[in-house]
Amino acid sequence: MHLMYSAQQQEPGGIAGWAAGLVEAMGGPGAGLAIALENLFPPLPSEVILPLTGFAAGQGVLSLASALFWTTLGSVVGALALYWIGACVGRDRMHRIWGRLPLVKASDLERTEEWFEKHGTKAVFFGRMVPVFRSLISVPAGVERMPLHVFVTLTALGSLIWNSVLVMAGYWLGDQWEAVETYVGLASKVVLALVVVAVAAYVVKRLRGAKRAQHRRS
Repeated sequence: MHLMYSAQQQEPGGIAGWAAGLVEAMGGPGAGLAIALENLFPPLPSEVILPLTGFAAGQGVLSLASALFWTTLGSVVGALALYWIGACVGRDRMHRIWGRLPLVKASDLERTEEWFEKHGTKAVFFGRMVPVFRSLISVPAGVERMPLHVFVTLTALGSLIWNSVLVMAGYWLGDQWEAVETYVGLASKVVLALVVVAVAAYVVKRLRGAKRAQHRRS
């Protein structure tokens, strides 16, 4: 069954068209594949893929249960790939890489590890609902070797919530599903802007600290 678009809505192109093609051709597994790839390549936006999948469910291309099952499975598969990348890098290698980076200290990584040890479960669960971090949070979980069953459970639950909201939005909005991208995309831009500001502040602080240390030595 093909997706039917209203007279006011053109058939989507680009990423949306690619995702629509996968869902039309493969149904739920196609949606799951698209979301697994979205986890591995964050520029692929879930705020496009998930509402489109909900729209397809509303048209009977796949069932709503199938949409939620396969997209959540795709999220877990994509997250596991990143988890194993982090696990393969490992803590020792990460420390060696970190030690070669400018403007950072070993103590910074150690504090991050301590923070993740205390708050890692919450970070993995809630991180699944935050644009960009949804993918990135899997890597430190792998580096720190979070128990696999805990990681999978938290990832599945967090992903199910995020996916359900966007899939249901597309399901109820019908051929206006693209409106979801506007609002979620705005939230993503806000998150990215905050990250850029935080990184910039961190770099400035480090540069000033390096200058003070140099003055004291001279």
